[in-house]
Amino acid sequence: MILIFDLDDTLYDEMSYVRSGLQEVANFGETSFGWNSEHSFDFMENHLLNFGRGKVFDDWLRLHGAHSITRVSTCVRIYRHHRPNIALYPSTFNVLKQFQPHFPLYLVTDGHKVVQQKKIEALQIMTLFKRTFITHRFGIRHAKPSLHCFEKIRQAERCEWSNMVYVGDNPEKDFVNLNRQGALTIRVSTGSHASVLARHGYNGHLTIPDLSYLPDTIFTMGR
Repeated sequence: MILIFDLDDTLYDEMSYVRSGLQEVANFGETSFGWNSEHSFDFMENHLLNFGRGKVFDDWLRLHGAHSITRVSTCVRIYRHHRPNIALYPSTFNVLKQFQPHFPLYLVTDGHKVVQQKKIEALQIMTLFKRTFITHRFGIRHAKPSLHCFEKIRQAERCEWSNMVYVGDNPEKDFVNLNRQGALTIRVSTGSHASVLARHGYNGHLTIPDLSYLPDTIFTMGR
């Protein structure tokens, strides 16, 4: 069996990364302009919760009468390139260590390649996986639900799709094409997609509350 894992909201809470990035930008505001970082963070977090990520830096800069395209770009760069203050879900490390002696472990994650690499480094999980795939390194067209990176794993392991298991959280993209190929897909009900109702064919074959339930699921199946 080949075990493959998603990253965001599967191994750790992605919102913790977002807050870490906002804090870094808030610190930049205080250092560069004297704007109180606590107030800035509160503004950006509330904006995020109410309106999403799209214009948070624009509106924060406008609040201070300092908006410009250059400053927004600076904020985005700081956000993307900061060293994130994030941690694995409590059960993640032990779960992965349980599997490591028995199965090849891989990571397949979407997202900006610098951002995702910095997350992986901050979480200190490189050594837990045989290889980590950041799909955007192969072009955005190969982001999930593309099977491009999964096919690379299948070829490297010389296995059938039925020998592959993917564990993820997002029923919009994580499982649909793998389901069609006959891989086993397992959805964890963690993160921002926990309550999303999946379209027909888009859900994982199995759903578990969180990663701590995965060892019993896998070892009981004996795949």
